[in-house]
This record gives sequence, structure tokens and C-alpha cells, in this order.
Amino acid sequence: MWAAGESYEPYVGRWSRPVAARFVRWLDAAPGGSWRDVGCGTGAVTRAVLDAAEPATVTGIDPSEGYLAYARAHIGDRRARFVRADAARLPFADSSASAAVSGLVLNFVPDVRRAVAEMVRVVRPGGLVGVYLWDYGEGGMEAIRAFWDAATALDGRARALDEAVRFPLCTRAALAGLLAGAGLVDVETRAIRVPTPFADFDDYWTPFLGGQGPAPSYVAALPEERRDELRERLRAALPRAADGSIPLHARAWAAKGHRAD
Repeated sequence: MWAAGESYEPYVGRWSRPVAARFVRWLDAAPGGSWRDVGCGTGAVTRAVLDAAEPATVTGIDPSEGYLAYARAHIGDRRARFVRADAARLPFADSSASAAVSGLVLNFVPDVRRAVAEMVRVVRPGGLVGVYLWDYGEGGMEAIRAFWDAATALDGRARALDEAVRFPLCTRAALAGLLAGAGLVDVETRAIRVPTPFADFDDYWTPFLGGQGPAPSYVAALPEERRDELRERLRAALPRAADGSIPLHARAWAAKGHRAD
């Protein structure tokens, strides 16, 4: 489902970057450390760490060679490297990093508890673990929430594909419980809200035709007539500014904690 950076970036990748920047600043990590970015995708969190955290090194890990190739091509910083690996089997020694982070990926990891346990394992005692996920509920990731509301109104079967239904981890309480359950201490959470403006309806709709991710995959499977019906329902439902732009917002839930000494 997630393989090509060129398709991901115009869909939700462009909105992950402002969230990543705010997330890294909130972590407030000491400079000079060694970081692991688990599920690095196209490199939004890696880039934010390089820009805001003054790391000595950052290693991005992802199972998709397509995403890694995109990250390597767009992040030309000698402090960063990228490795193909599984989040549940990180290729790093125990206590070898000062921080391990993950942005927008834990929903797609088959064994999320094992993945977080791996993040805890690779950070040293006192080290930092931080994660964030989109909030797909009401008032959360509005671009995707609007899509599934429209799709479900036309096709009740679409509800089973809605991220708000499929991904119960995307709440403040669930993320806090996940980190605390992994043995982390001083667990904190926060909401990160960013504007996600679209220049016009085509700017909103076209990324859903990329075939990558739950909503675009659903669109790709629709017959043309039903796809057109969904498009026009969204066109009518979305808010418009005077200049024709679509002023939406997105919220992510973030959590952080420290490995016990």
C-alpha cells in the first residue's frame, strides 16, 4: 500500500512535514545525539530532526525501498543515512541511540507493541522515545475525514475502510497507554494541529487518484460512475474561501517518554 514517495507526497506527505517540525521541537531533546527514525517513509521526521534537534547522526528505517530512495534523493545531509529494515526487528544494538521516533507509521505495523519495545530497546537508559499519528476522528485530519464521510454516505461498506474505524490507536489515551505499557516513564502527550489548505478542488481531489493509501485504494476500485458521484459529493461538501481555496486543518496526537534508568 505504501511504496512510492512520488504518490505519497501530494496525498498526505506534504502535511506530515509541518507536523514533524512541531513534533521534534516538542521533544526538546539534547543536541548531539544519535537518532533512529522508525518507519521514516519519505523522510519528514528525519528532515525535522536534522533541522531542529542538532543531532550527531540520524538513521531512517523503512521496509519500502521506494520510500528510502525518495528520502536519500531529497535529504543530502551527511549526518543522515537510510536502512531497509522491519520496525519489529531493528538492526541496532541495545542502548545504541539517544532517541527513537516514529511518525504516522505505527498504524501500519502488524505488531505495534513489539515495534515500540524495539524502540525502547535501542535507546540508552534515560533515552527518549516519541511517536505521533493522525487523528482520523471528527475534527482531526479533516481532508480524510471529509472523504470517508462522503464515501460512507454513498456506500455503507466504505465504513469498514475508514481509518477512524480501523485504527483505534489514534487517540491521546491510546498512545499514552502504548508508551507506558512499554515501560517508558514520564509519558506526556499533546495535540499538534496544522493548517492544510488546498488551492482548489483539483488540488484536493487529484491525490486521491494516486492509488496509494486506504482512501486512494478505495477510489481506484470504484467504477467510473461511482467515482464521479463521490467526487461531486465532496465538491459540494467541502468549505470554500472567497478565492476558491479549501481551508482545512489536520490534528495529530503525539506522545513521548523516557526509558527508565
